[in-house]
Amino acid sequence: MESKNSIGDKIYIFDTTLRDGEQSPGATMNMQEKFRLARQLVKLKVDIIEAGFPIASVGDFDCVKNIADNLKGAQVAGLARANVKDIDTAWEALKNGENPRIHTFLATSDIHLKYKLKMERQQMLDLAVSSVKHAAQYTSNVEFSAEDASRSDLDFVCQVFTAVIKAGATTLNFPDTTGYAVPDEFGAMIRYLMEHIPNIDKAVLSVHCHNDLGLAVANSLAAIEAGARQVESTINGIGERAGNTAMEEMVMILRTRADHLPYRTDIVTEQICPSSKMVSAITGMPVQPNKAIVGANAFAHESGIHQDGILKERTTYEIMNPCDVGLAGGNLVLGKHSGRHALKDRIAGMGYDNLSDDELNRVFVRFKELADVKKDMFDEDLEAILMDEIFRVPETYELVSLGAMSGNMSIPTAAVRLRIGDKEVEGASIGIGAIDGTFRTIAQLTKTASKLLYFGVSSITGGTDAQGEVMVRIEQDGKIVVGQGADPDIVTAAAKAYLNGLNRLVFLQSETINL
Repeated sequence: MESKNSIGDKIYIFDTTLRDGEQSPGATMNMQEKFRLARQLVKLKVDIIEAGFPIASVGDFDCVKNIADNLKGAQVAGLARANVKDIDTAWEALKNGENPRIHTFLATSDIHLKYKLKMERQQMLDLAVSSVKHAAQYTSNVEFSAEDASRSDLDFVCQVFTAVIKAGATTLNFPDTTGYAVPDEFGAMIRYLMEHIPNIDKAVLSVHCHNDLGLAVANSLAAIEAGARQVESTINGIGERAGNTAMEEMVMILRTRADHLPYRTDIVTEQICPSSKMVSAITGMPVQPNKAIVGANAFAHESGIHQDGILKERTTYEIMNPCDVGLAGGNLVLGKHSGRHALKDRIAGMGYDNLSDDELNRVFVRFKELADVKKDMFDEDLEAILMDEIFRVPETYELVSLGAMSGNMSIPTAAVRLRIGDKEVEGASIGIGAIDGTFRTIAQLTKTASKLLYFGVSSITGGTDAQGEVMVRIEQDGKIVVGQGADPDIVTAAAKAYLNGLNRLVFLQSETINL
């Protein structure tokens, strides 16, 4: 039986979707996308937003600064290695924020000290202390992370944490950087820290768990029970390799099992699904249907026995109310006769309530165009339009027209016209199929040297008039990006996805100039 958690110790939610989440292959976000997501995180009411790694590039610096300068309602953090330049740059980006946090890190495990840092333990300790002292000159809100802590000597971690607290750190992060720990072991580590750091009462102990063994959420819960009071997580669990602790899973576990876990968060759980959909739309990373809390099947009941039970009493098979995570009981169906006001209300209900007049006009035009060829419009259709019109990177390459021919009695051919800068170019190619011919033509016209790593196609909604959604993953010079496109015509959707990916590559190349 579900139980709303309103008592118990507060667990601080440190959201790193914009930093660690963005390190997922192809999940790069531009400034506009990052700011929109940060604004949604404020609505979700996370406590700390890690906005990025300011020293990494001019683009990352600008994104962090834009969020810190213009967003209120959450602490904004910036990551910095343990050196003066990183910390100074982070502060320059953060200084106008609301209680800004400098998050500096240095590895403590012997394997990292020997092979990566090439330093002795005392050198590491001295550098950690001096870095925290330097950060503390700017702000009293300093977090120190001991990278690869779960594979470190715990007595040495205790020594480091004791020293950095004295130096001015107010949050200590104990990461399971490689996702190696198991819950009982990880919980025991946290208990050891709580018992052997003499000044631990002057700081908040945090954990940052990776999901390489599928245990990030379990490890985070074990840490909470052992004394950790901050959890670093991401929406949809995205992040490097297998990802991070999934915020929505951990929060709903605490809420649903308050009888066993007497802890609380300030998360507005009704914003969970809108946040999940926004992250998926921006990053191009779809949520698997059987994903807990936010997957398409999370509240679906196929079995006749289950359906009968649900109809008689919802709690027979649902331990959570779908409304509590932002899934509406009904889905308002929009059509070609729907007006601007109805569209605006529906979009706001999906979490997009800050569109400018120009953005709303562009979405409304696309909505009407699609509604003319599609009987009913659903949230998924609107998500695709929003992705096309609001979240696209600047278009170096723009599709003007496309004509394709295929079939078992003809030679698959595609003719494409593109706008590149201020001129239009056109070409045609034969391919194995219409999409292959389209991609060949686009590659020739754009002169791209990129490699197509993945191509996926799905139907956004049911019915033969459904929009087709295409996702591609392309790579060039070691940079991987995701491209998305949606259209009732699948060949056009594929062309849009490929061009979106190429435009993201151009954008990424323009933003990776180191400071």
